[in-house]
Amino acid sequence: MPRRKQARHTDVKDIRSILRLTFEQGLSIRAVSERLKMSKTSVSTYLLRARESGLAVWPLPPGLDDDDVLERRLFRRMGRPPRDTDEPNWPKVASELKRKGVTLNLLWQEYREAHPDGYGYTWFCCRFADHESRAKPTYRSRHVGGVAMECDYAGHTIPIIDPSTGEIRAAQIYVAVLSASQLTFSYASFSQKLPDWIEANQRAFSYFGGVTKTTICDNLKSAVAKALWFEPTLNATFAAFADHYDTTLLPARPRRPRDKPSAEGTVLIVERWVLARLRNDRFFSLVDLNIRISALIEDLNARTMRRYGKSRRALFDEVERSQLKPLPSTPFEYAEWKVAKVHPDYHVEVDKTFYSVPHGLIGRRVDIRLTYRAVEIFFDHKRVASHIRSSQRSGHVTINEHMPKAHQRYANTTPHTLRKEAAKVGSNTAIFIERLLCDRPHPEQGYRSAQGVLSLARRYESDRLELACERALVINALSYSSVANILRSGLDQAPATSEAVKPAPPHGNIRGKTYYQ
Repeated sequence: MPRRKQARHTDVKDIRSILRLTFEQGLSIRAVSERLKMSKTSVSTYLLRARESGLAVWPLPPGLDDDDVLERRLFRRMGRPPRDTDEPNWPKVASELKRKGVTLNLLWQEYREAHPDGYGYTWFCCRFADHESRAKPTYRSRHVGGVAMECDYAGHTIPIIDPSTGEIRAAQIYVAVLSASQLTFSYASFSQKLPDWIEANQRAFSYFGGVTKTTICDNLKSAVAKALWFEPTLNATFAAFADHYDTTLLPARPRRPRDKPSAEGTVLIVERWVLARLRNDRFFSLVDLNIRISALIEDLNARTMRRYGKSRRALFDEVERSQLKPLPSTPFEYAEWKVAKVHPDYHVEVDKTFYSVPHGLIGRRVDIRLTYRAVEIFFDHKRVASHIRSSQRSGHVTINEHMPKAHQRYANTTPHTLRKEAAKVGSNTAIFIERLLCDRPHPEQGYRSAQGVLSLARRYESDRLELACERALVINALSYSSVANILRSGLDQAPATSEAVKPAPPHGNIRGKTYYQ
């Protein structure tokens, strides 16, 4: 294993060189660092000490020619001066601090074991804080009334007992806070899924009595389809919710609590002020739990905050209530979206039920909007079909206009339409169709045969079909193939037979020949 290179020792002579090159020659920190072969962090640290001590000049004031005097002047606030002691490896300290169970005190003790004459704990902590502020500068946003609502779920849950079965379910605790006034809202639900998430946000806006310009939320899988900082892809339902309330959604980055600091802090407050007080209570319904949460939240919002000297409610009334946008005049209708491909039978599947679309869209992908009552189908951002949502599974909901013309004719077929079309041909044809339908256990089983018989009128003319049906009735040949063979062989034009038409068997649906005259 290669031996680690020791850091260059810095003495007072180097500090004088830093001051001379900076304040006499005007070199930058980078240039001084390269000239003296020192790190930029060390150069900037010594310059900071010089400015705090009033020594940001060159040449130095009289009386500072002695190294010990200059050293004491520069480092009097830092306790032990940086002499004969190596600077701790701050990046390594920061990395070790991220490991579970490691504290800054433990790292300082290890440092002192390696450097018995090293710096004290206070100096160690202050210098580490300086390193962190330079390595990870914090952006402090100015919260303006009515601009942002931050929301998240608490890490703790509350058990709900089903009184009939004894089953225990964990209630999820939603927390929302207005960034400017810190007015807080909380609500319990059984899940963090999209319907509960949408309902919780609706209740939050209703509680605040208005809508903020932006909504800063966590990256829930149910709400954010793709978590990108610059262009996050939102769930279509959540995006529609934002459009309805006219608020801009800003999902926080994963594992970046500083993107929603008010929500993170308020979640901790709710866990301590609300959930901790409910830890010994037993709840048998969400309604009871939300009643208790509501009472504790009202108490929290009425308590005076030491930082502001007034309560959250008072601060809200003062700086934020008037800045909120009004609530929509109509409530948001929850709807889910899905993408589906149109089947060859011009239907799309939604929850095991099939709904029709115009047959010209076969094979295309369409967007489907599902509400409690309706199914709306969109293609190219235009609505092409709308159906009342059916509760029947494996059924078909079809609109005739969506079908091809040939399918429409078949779909509109009923015993009445078949009888009516047969009567236009003649009385014998009407009787034949009537017999054809009645001889089947179900009239629908004779639809195809009846349609086939009637289609023969287009090939052989109506008069011939009437004669062929008359002959088929005489010989009791009640099938499409019998009538077609009579016409094909020309038997319909053969001399009339003396045989009378056999009477039809008694049946309640047979009306007789005179009915059609």
